[in-house]
Amino acid sequence: MHRSALTLPVVGLLLVSLVGCAGAPGVASATSTAEEGGGHGRIDGAAEVAEPPLGLTTIDRHGSVRHLDLLDESISELGEVRVPSRVTGDGRYLFAAGDNGVTVVDSGRWTWDHVDHFHYYRAESRILGDVPGGGVASLATTNSSTTGGTGIYFAGSGDAVLLDTEALSKGEIVERFRIETTPHDGLVVPVGSFALVTELQGGAVGSVIAYDGSGMPVPGVTGECPDARGTITTRVGAVIGCADGALLATVADGDLSLEHIPYPPGTTAAPATAFANREGRPTVAALAGGEGIWLLDTRERSWALLPAPAPLVQVTAVDDEAQHVLALAEDGRVLVLDGITGALLAETPPLVAESLSRGDGEPLLIADDQRAYLNAPTEQRLYEIDFADAARIAREFATDTTPAFVVETGR
Repeated sequence: MHRSALTLPVVGLLLVSLVGCAGAPGVASATSTAEEGGGHGRIDGAAEVAEPPLGLTTIDRHGSVRHLDLLDESISELGEVRVPSRVTGDGRYLFAAGDNGVTVVDSGRWTWDHVDHFHYYRAESRILGDVPGGGVASLATTNSSTTGGTGIYFAGSGDAVLLDTEALSKGEIVERFRIETTPHDGLVVPVGSFALVTELQGGAVGSVIAYDGSGMPVPGVTGECPDARGTITTRVGAVIGCADGALLATVADGDLSLEHIPYPPGTTAAPATAFANREGRPTVAALAGGEGIWLLDTRERSWALLPAPAPLVQVTAVDDEAQHVLALAEDGRVLVLDGITGALLAETPPLVAESLSRGDGEPLLIADDQRAYLNAPTEQRLYEIDFADAARIAREFATDTTPAFVVETGR
């Protein structure tokens, strides 16, 4: 069964101004944005700014939310959320998943992608409230913070939820649908106005079913995906990892289609189960067990397997002109790799060795077009790394909390 269009009350609403927009350098007023922006991702009450309002939004082990402005290095206290087991971000929102629900935090900073140019916005930050559900949820987002949907699957209760992302931008939590399924380690993957939901076959995840925004199945659109794990959205479409390759979901002229991208014949490497890249780029990276690094080019529909120069815990594809791939090694070093050969180009000292050995939070390596960012919970540091300049530590920020989870916001 399904239930659609549920508006949840905004719980614990907290409005915190990150930067006063009126009269600030490089900031257009909300009025002028409304007159000149032409709807390019603008939201009422937001101000258009001249450059990406980049920041690192963190949640510590006790649920305290902070924002580090990467432009002026100021720090804002955003409030308290449930103590999370997992945090996912989409460049604007943070989704903090605990044992019985997900708390949504709006950083108030985002970039609107118009393909050939961008618009940048800043608004008040707010803790929007909670989405209830049983068990720690998995999250799937798109590259838009003002349109489409956000997928939440609660493994404990089996609830598959699609949030209305446009409603989030207005300070409301609206469920476009909530579908009751057999509990499993599942996914809800938004694709345009649709969503894919994993389905059990013989006790294991074996396929995905497409639903429209009201929670009704889309006739004839299903895809085989044994042991579906891991998802990411690129400029091309949404990717879901499968035991035998990946599913690529795309929307053209309002129609949803699924395409299977198999692994190269004869491969023995472990399948990809978690993907990462510079947001929106077509190529994504994933660990191939201990055998190397998978690169999936969603534009070319092709896989490549790179050797790993050391045991790794994370990888991400920058997908720039130099085809950089970044990796976090088990000993805490950040490695810069050649995305064609896998050769080691540069490395940092061990930055998060203690965090990795203690399991104190989740160090996350994030790539954008110019820098990489890494949180070090136990070391109480946030690092900015210039990966194109011999992995130089460009900036290091000391914290008086343990930044257990981090999301780069404003991009």
